[in-house]
Amino acid sequence: MKSALSIGLGFLVLAIVVVFSGAFYTLEEGEQAVIVQFGRPVGAPVTEAGLHVKVPFIQEVRRFEKRLLIWDGDPNQIPTKGREFIWIDTTARWRIADAKKFLESVATEAGARSRLNDIIDSVVRDQVSGSELVELVRSASWVVPEGEILAEVPAEVREELKKQVVRGREELTRTVLAEARKVIPQYGIELVDVRIKRLNYVESVRQKVYARMISERKRIAAQFRSEGEGRSAEILGTMEKELRQIRSTAYRRVQEIRGKADAEATQVYGAAYNGDPEFYAFSRTLEAYKEGQNENSVMILTTDSDYYRYLKQSGSQVLPGAAASRSSR
Repeated sequence: MKSALSIGLGFLVLAIVVVFSGAFYTLEEGEQAVIVQFGRPVGAPVTEAGLHVKVPFIQEVRRFEKRLLIWDGDPNQIPTKGREFIWIDTTARWRIADAKKFLESVATEAGARSRLNDIIDSVVRDQVSGSELVELVRSASWVVPEGEILAEVPAEVREELKKQVVRGREELTRTVLAEARKVIPQYGIELVDVRIKRLNYVESVRQKVYARMISERKRIAAQFRSEGEGRSAEILGTMEKELRQIRSTAYRRVQEIRGKADAEATQVYGAAYNGDPEFYAFSRTLEAYKEGQNENSVMILTTDSDYYRYLKQSGSQVLPGAAASRSSR
């Protein structure tokens, strides 16, 4: 009897624990919940963190994020108003604003992302198709470059740069956000912002753009080379002119020095001649013969030459002494 009573009390305690454990649930910060009864949401969404109560076994808790969520769309090929095909990649931030409506319409985050794909991609396509390419890549506050920077740009590109942008990239994204917000609230979603993450030409157009860029760079390089060659020729011309001037000055200076030296030599020769004309004539004759002779030269003298005359006179002065010396031997 006592054992049966103990078993019954044990089952009762266990039932109470199970009932009470299923009657309470907790929410973390950044979470919100919707109570579902027999597959249908009941009551208002629970958005405050803490301990909460529900009917055990009958009701269940569906939890959802309360924080910002990221949506990344797939890159799409879209033509602009000017028929330039571009790849555009967009991203957005969103949150679950009404968890009950969110559960009833899309049920899960995966379903919400699918709806965002349809809505945002459609709005982006409409806005891009109605806009010029320049409005997608520039802002309305962009300042057109002037001066030397604009002078280096080709004429067709220069005209494109001078175009006034009515609405730029920021205005385009604001328009996409405003249009998407008109549809999204019915799913219990709040769209915070939309951004164009990346924009690029399609492959065929990209190759044409690259070819034009290469051609333009080659043109600029050729212009720089031409200017460099012109500057080089100018520098070389200046250098040749200065070199000729330096050579002319040096030659003039050499001639001046040589003339001055010749004048001084002439003065020395004149002074020597005035001091002893006969010795001067003799010295000059010896120098003349010395400069005109080498080791293989043969000298033929006539009896009336000055050199023979000097040799004869010097011999007559030396020979008597020499003869006396030989006789003494």
